[in-house]
Amino acid sequence: MRRFLFTTLPTNDLGLLTRSLPIAAALAGRVHRVAFCSPAPAPSRLIADAGFENRTPSHPLYALIAHGATPRGLLRLLRSGALRRYGSLPRALRDLALALPWRSPPRTPEVWNVDHAGAQLGMLNEGFVRANCAAMLELIAAPDVDVVVDFWNPFAVLAARALGKPVVTVIQADAHPRSAGFIWWKRPPAGLPTPVPVLNRVLASYGLPPIRSLGELSVGDLTLCVGMPETDPLPADAAVTYVGPILWQQPEARLPAWVAELSRDRPLIWLYAGNPRYGSADELLDSGVVLRASIAALRDERVHLVITTGHHPLPRDLLPLPAHVRHAAYLPGLAMAERSDLLIHHGGYGSCQTGLLCGRPAVIVPTYAERESNARRVAALGAAEMVPVTYVAGRKHVDVAALRAAVRRVLAEPSFRESARRASERLRSYGGTDAAAAAIERFAHQRAG
Repeated sequence: MRRFLFTTLPTNDLGLLTRSLPIAAALAGRVHRVAFCSPAPAPSRLIADAGFENRTPSHPLYALIAHGATPRGLLRLLRSGALRRYGSLPRALRDLALALPWRSPPRTPEVWNVDHAGAQLGMLNEGFVRANCAAMLELIAAPDVDVVVDFWNPFAVLAARALGKPVVTVIQADAHPRSAGFIWWKRPPAGLPTPVPVLNRVLASYGLPPIRSLGELSVGDLTLCVGMPETDPLPADAAVTYVGPILWQQPEARLPAWVAELSRDRPLIWLYAGNPRYGSADELLDSGVVLRASIAALRDERVHLVITTGHHPLPRDLLPLPAHVRHAAYLPGLAMAERSDLLIHHGGYGSCQTGLLCGRPAVIVPTYAERESNARRVAALGAAEMVPVTYVAGRKHVDVAALRAAVRRVLAEPSFRESARRASERLRSYGGTDAAAAAIERFAHQRAG
């Protein structure tokens, strides 16, 4: 039996959890022990529902993440009394202030690569990077952690290297240092912000060699790449193993009766937009525009529209919903995709893979550069149409008429569904969760000697 710690970038959405939970469940089924570190509220709920332990590092920054990394989350944290575990309140607040990412580059809708994304996520702040690395170091140093399995948390990979513990990374190709980045269809401008100088100072303090790209902290002793070369292209000599789609659904998960009872005389469209509002000062990552545009586009269409928001609340300004529209905070994704005729989503990697695995076409409204990369790959397979998000007066905007036309076209033309079916067959040939779990198990036994 080996003991694994699964780490993810600590954001408050479910994309990385739908990738990590299936592997965790497969390893647990092979009689290994698995714990997580993913403390944000929405992932925490999914981890608890799956029956896994979720460890929170002993730093006030992670207490804030657990309560929601927003001003309201800070108020909840202060009211909860949770900061008492860190000693005096003034000390905890001081440590929290030193760890917050006060410095950030200019926000731009075009985030070009993983280095640019890291800068946007706060990694230009040395205090933020050091606090995260120290927290991960303490967690990974525990004697009951044999192997770290990481999903896009560079601090965990750095800490594992510093401790000399084996690390497996499970990534999409955009995170790899040999990839063409998130925006591969245009030439990047000069002078993009990068956290590499900050990270190299921290790496040096742990006696580790420098890096040239943040993507190097997405490479493990074993690196597994989800998807397939058509969805996640890398150079042929990149040292990765493709494992196909990895998507989470509880084995006993069922759709509620009201979904099954929807009449078959009209198409069922599943609309998933991820987190409508991340709570940051701008709307760079937000997907509320997808909800608003889709409801407006389909208000008078003869369809069933089912909206899910990944355990996040539906924005109040969308209420009341039209009679043919239903909302559920969460539904099992694979089951919902299989019941649907069409998916509309924000271009998240998990959403793209869900549609392809189930052989369902999509209309994708990508809300972020990495999501546009995903959308373009799926569209190139013939399994989706992409409707762009533009900016009007500094706010995200979707052409409602173009979205409506795309939905009608994808529903009417059989080629989209046939292309999705062919992609499903190709993806399944890589083995998915079972292949990933077997590769991680072999690696762990080899490292154990």
